[in-house]
Amino acid sequence: MKLGIGKFALGKLRSGGKKEDKESPSEDAMTLTEHLAELRSRIIRAGLAVVIGMMGVLAFYEPVLRFLRQPYDNVCRRRPDLVSNCDFFSLGPLEGFNARLKISLYGGLILALPIVMWQIWRFVVPALHAKEKRYAIPFVLSSVLLFVIGGFFAYFTLDKGLEWLISWSGEDVQQAFQISKYVSFVGLMIAAFGIGFEFPVLLVFLQLVGVLKPRQLIEGWRVAILVIVVIAAVITPSGDPITLILLTVPLIVFYFISILIGYLGTRNRPVDA
Repeated sequence: MKLGIGKFALGKLRSGGKKEDKESPSEDAMTLTEHLAELRSRIIRAGLAVVIGMMGVLAFYEPVLRFLRQPYDNVCRRRPDLVSNCDFFSLGPLEGFNARLKISLYGGLILALPIVMWQIWRFVVPALHAKEKRYAIPFVLSSVLLFVIGGFFAYFTLDKGLEWLISWSGEDVQQAFQISKYVSFVGLMIAAFGIGFEFPVLLVFLQLVGVLKPRQLIEGWRVAILVIVVIAAVITPSGDPITLILLTVPLIVFYFISILIGYLGTRNRPVDA
């Protein structure tokens, strides 16, 4: 018993009588091999979630396909002068299979997104402080919610982009869309908007962990807007100005909202924190 008390007192003296820092990252240091094993397990879990989601989408392929082609049908009804034949075409024996596989993959990724984001967070958590770890649930929920909002925003504005692209083909050009290319186009549009709408989550997170400060973001708002426009132009598959504007404006609004959220989340911190 005396030996135990002596060790405890010695430990207190070495630490200068200070309390253990609860804000430090986890002391369970992992080796490179352990990090790789952890990464592999997280990838496997996320992959299994995607596969299960793909199977679910594959079981409802026909309703999902009708849902995805609705923007194209809207253009057909609104502008019969541009599109006279609204049927999709398959130019090879494997094209239908490829389209079905793509729809299943895109849908599986969306359905598995909560699990994928959770696995990403769990892999990052050991490197974070105690206060930063409590952001797990808000991080996952906000990431999924914003991706879904971005995806639906892309879907409900897709017919405008399609109409603009088709009109630029020329009056003497007959439109005949391949099913696999149309599915790829819609999938890329949804992914571009969904990933773009994750932008405020990243900014808020960087502010909460102290990498960025709200004042820095406010001072650099002009450069930020220019960067947003460039990134939106790069990730927009269609390249049309309508889609570019519809993606850029929400991102600019999200930029300033993320500054406000970051300020509210860090306003009680010490100045030197």
